[in-house]
Amino acid sequence: MGSTYPVGPAGRLPPTTESLLDDTARPYFLWWTDTTVGQLKEHLRASDPEERAYWMGALLREANSRDVWLFVTSDDIRTLWPYLIRYLGRSREMWAWLLQLPPPEWPPLSQIRPHHA
Repeated sequence: MGSTYPVGPAGRLPPTTESLLDDTARPYFLWWTDTTVGQLKEHLRASDPEERAYWMGALLREANSRDVWLFVTSDDIRTLWPYLIRYLGRSREMWAWLLQLPPPEWPPLSQIRPHHA
């Protein structure tokens, strides 16, 4: 029996669902919005780094890691890392480890206000 999924690079698992290959489909990991796969791709190509970071953060935080690589590369993540950290939630340290980046400081010490007595 052959797979219906496209063959990817050696060692890479196929997507968790074929619908991620359809630009009109709504990806399972964007459960809170009606955004389609095609719209996600547009957001990930936006000129505004905050917009790209929000959507890439959602992808990294919510999608199965094997599906992430359908949309971004490790270089894309590394380039946007300073913007992404705030959107990654509990997955922050996992992505830092996977990409061999320094563990992120969260919340940033520069944003913590001293307690007033």
